[in-house]
Amino acid sequence: MYHTYFLLAMKIMALMGLVVFVALYFVDAGYGKFRSDKWGYSIGNKLGWFLMEFPALVPVIAFLSGLAGKPGTVQTLFLCLYALHYTYRSFIFPRLLKGKSQMPLAIILMGMVFNLVNSTLIGAFTMWFPKPEYADFASYAEQWNFVPGIALFFTGMYTHMKSDHIIRNLRKPGDTNHYLPKGGMFNYVTSANYLGELMEWTGFAILLGNPAGWMFVWWTAANLVPRAHAIHRKYRDEFGNEAVGRRKRIIPFLY
Repeated sequence: MYHTYFLLAMKIMALMGLVVFVALYFVDAGYGKFRSDKWGYSIGNKLGWFLMEFPALVPVIAFLSGLAGKPGTVQTLFLCLYALHYTYRSFIFPRLLKGKSQMPLAIILMGMVFNLVNSTLIGAFTMWFPKPEYADFASYAEQWNFVPGIALFFTGMYTHMKSDHIIRNLRKPGDTNHYLPKGGMFNYVTSANYLGELMEWTGFAILLGNPAGWMFVWWTAANLVPRAHAIHRKYRDEFGNEAVGRRKRIIPFLY
């Protein structure tokens, strides 16, 4: 019975993701480059990113602690990989941010709700409704999806973190000018940080092989692909077509 409820929640999430995907081509989410007072009250982005990302860790910690049953080796690996990303996003990424940018509280609250729901779905389909193959680590490690999933996850994480580093160091202290990111995957796309995150969760979904993993890929794309389009447009307006060159938005050589 509970499995049916969770599947229904997944379908609702899929439809909501479609709405978000379409809407973000017309409305720029008001954080980062597109922060606007029309989004209401804002707080410092360091605290904002922590508050938005930390809820993703709460269900995972509960699942890993055994509150929902003792996780097997395969399930522990999945949850630890997920927690690794959100530990970086909650505790490390905010501390590395420079400047005094603001983030709207409305954006933070929406992110908190999504992260809490998404983490619960990931944990539920990993722990409560596991695939039979999860029972034996040695056997699962020999399946076709294990090595490619792990490889793509960590390649995406490296791309994501490397791109964050490039963006953070575009300016020297006291400099308020805007610059076009270069180097790494920024040579191929204008939103290399988003490319890295999309690669990360695609690898994670391949590794899991369950509906919750692929739902997360869909939501990641629904949020980041339209935003990458908006950033690409902004860079062309600000720096010109020649400076942006033949770089794509988020997927090298394609889009």
